[in-house]
Amino acid sequence: MLPFTLTILGCSSATPTSERNPTAQLLSHGEKLFLIDCGEGTQVSLRRLHIHFQRIRHIFISHLHGDHFYGLIGLISSMHLLGRTKPLHIYGPPILKEIIDLQLRASLTTLLYPLEFHTTQAERLEVIFEDEHISVSSFPLLHRIPTTGFLFLEKPYERKMRKDVLELLKIPVHLIPKLRAGEDYIAPDGTVHLNSDITIVPPAPRSYAFCSDTAYFEEIIPVIQGASLLYHETTFMNNREANATEKFHSTTGQAATIAVKAGVKKLLIGHYSARYDDLQPLLEEARAVFPETELTIDGITFEI
Repeated sequence: MLPFTLTILGCSSATPTSERNPTAQLLSHGEKLFLIDCGEGTQVSLRRLHIHFQRIRHIFISHLHGDHFYGLIGLISSMHLLGRTKPLHIYGPPILKEIIDLQLRASLTTLLYPLEFHTTQAERLEVIFEDEHISVSSFPLLHRIPTTGFLFLEKPYERKMRKDVLELLKIPVHLIPKLRAGEDYIAPDGTVHLNSDITIVPPAPRSYAFCSDTAYFEEIIPVIQGASLLYHETTFMNNREANATEKFHSTTGQAATIAVKAGVKKLLIGHYSARYDDLQPLLEEARAVFPETELTIDGITFEI
């Protein structure tokens, strides 16, 4: 299996704290790096963690509240100043291109590399990126402004041949692609050899669901069903549910309830209000509903 990890670059909500930057995450799949949101301080976090950010080819912006994209123009500029020539693909709300173009014009900056914008839609589920190993879909969330979540889904791995059986049955090489795709083998004498007897079942595809700012919203459950890892914002503890409802955010209990109903394997919570210095009570509340919950903390990496 390809390595699949998530590194937290920022986990605070609207304002940074002395220990927590606003939202940003780096997803690594094989050799590919995907940046998810880009709050203030993102490139500083990347440098602190010794991550070569010129390797990032794709940036996904969930919505246009400042704590999720104010670090973007700075990162774009640094990539330019450091001599980047490879294209950078940015996925986000339609007006994001206008904002970045205006900032570049105002500073009389002509980038050394192509900047490719891909518009996301906050009204429906859609695949916005796909290669031979992974697909990325955006889906609607429920927030004060148009906001999308992102689902990163591995494509199924091919079955591996059992070399001992391959040699024993003298299976022709040209049939191997069909066997890897799941077909049975019919020998020249008509004997049927089940695929399960001649191949090794590959590991199940893994998935990561990123649910940025959102109120409690059960419509996301079919999209994130069974995710290997779910990140769901948790701005408030349960005793501030009224605040969460008013601001279209979620509480610990609401995030954990979504995790239960979606049958995910593990939940990460984050986007904490700056009022919380101690995050342990948030973790305890979430674990009371969904035990497989972890805190996102700047600098921590999770295996998927």
